[in-house]
Amino acid sequence: MLSSLQRTALGIIFFLATVVGATVGYMLYGWNFLDSFYQVIITVFGVGFGEIRPINTPGLRILTILVIICGTSSAVYAVGGFFQMITEGQINKALASRRMNREIESLRDHVIICGYGRLGQILARKLQESQQPFVVIDNNSDRILQAEEKGYLILEGNAADENILHTAGIQKARYLTTVLPDDALNVFITLTARELNSNLIIIARGELPSTEKKLKLAGANQVILPATIGAERMAQMITHPAAIDFLDEAEGRRNLNELLAQIDLKLEELSITLNSPFVNRPISEMEIGGQGAFVIVAIRQLDGKTVLHPSHSFILQDGDTVILLGHEGDLPQFARRFSMKRTGLTYRGTTF
Repeated sequence: MLSSLQRTALGIIFFLATVVGATVGYMLYGWNFLDSFYQVIITVFGVGFGEIRPINTPGLRILTILVIICGTSSAVYAVGGFFQMITEGQINKALASRRMNREIESLRDHVIICGYGRLGQILARKLQESQQPFVVIDNNSDRILQAEEKGYLILEGNAADENILHTAGIQKARYLTTVLPDDALNVFITLTARELNSNLIIIARGELPSTEKKLKLAGANQVILPATIGAERMAQMITHPAAIDFLDEAEGRRNLNELLAQIDLKLEELSITLNSPFVNRPISEMEIGGQGAFVIVAIRQLDGKTVLHPSHSFILQDGDTVILLGHEGDLPQFARRFSMKRTGLTYRGTTF
């Protein structure tokens, strides 16, 4: 079956062939070129200006009949293909939008990225590499087109709009990141998102150090200050160049677990739920159950607060996430034995 573009091209070619052939036909009956071409045009389009010369022979009449049939049919065929091309574009766009909305509706525990600028693009690429589902929200049509070309799930609109956030599935999302270069917008998006989902983990970007407190008050769990991070990185390169070089080489693919895997170690995240045997129990009981297979590095609480090097008497609560460092083969066995959920993200084949 021909595509709409092929139909349009075929119709135009057939129309031009009809015009050329008919013009030559009239000229063979002794008409000059201008009269012949004019007669073909008024015949095909039926403008009713009358005949240039009498059509009084069977040959001329048959030729004129063929011009009417072939010229009109080819013109209608070409115009029909053109409108089909326009209609198909609109239909395909509408179908693609519906398909994307259905995919977004089916998401669970996904990430919402507000802003597809430089940070948003890097974040989206990393999440795609880790096979973590996400939705991009941006109000710039050019950036939306870039994200669409990458195959990302996208929504065009204002990320501070409640309707847009609902469409992005904020009630079922696990994370929301707002990485716009405007601190005021990031604060407003954080306020709106926190109101819509009190359990959402919000990671916000801040340009100015003074914005960090405002974002935390608005409901952000974590605040990232790119300028501060960049400056600290530069300072580390100056004060600890050997260590930084070692880590850069060991990262290779910028993955800490790949470095640990070389010495048979692995970082793992296990969640504490209501049916967990360790809920409302001290960390020491988990360590005893692990029989020395791991070290508890930190606890991330439900409100987003991280407790580093927790004491043995620290009481685990429902919703806490325990970050463990242990032998690669022991951690999954421990999780299965105590029916604990592994909550980490998979990054290039490695679980965090």
